[in-house]
Amino acid sequence: MIELATPAATHAFGRRLATVLHAGDLVILTGPLGAGKTALTQGIGAGLGVSGRVVSPTFVIARVHQGGRLPLVHVDAYRLSSLDEVDDMDLDVAIGDSVTVVEWGAGLVEQLSESRLEVRLARRADSEVRELELIGVGSSWAERIQQLLAAD
Repeated sequence: MIELATPAATHAFGRRLATVLHAGDLVILTGPLGAGKTALTQGIGAGLGVSGRVVSPTFVIARVHQGGRLPLVHVDAYRLSSLDEVDDMDLDVAIGDSVTVVEWGAGLVEQLSESRLEVRLARRADSEVRELELIGVGSSWAERIQQLLAAD
């Protein structure tokens, strides 16, 4: 379990996470409201060097951010209720060339890639501290997670 003391620390961890991300990576973020999913994604966007401000795509469902080392596809699956709705978004078309980060995606988007990083976030009730857990699925994630944690 990784402890992040502030929202700024969550953002900074996202920047570090971006250093181990490759084209085609799928990152699934889970956690309650206020756990830091968007702050982490903003850090990933900053680490990738994408243009523009990364904001929660709650009302548009998905945003594509260009201009960095890799494009960032940022999806908010909170309002999606089925695999059919995910399929209608054609995310699999962009996933090979981009880093795709899906907030609230557990149980909906795993079929997009055999390899993925699941990030579970929680916020302590009595403070700003976030707790983050990384679960790699696929052959390359164990090494990349180890590399990421060694940079700490």
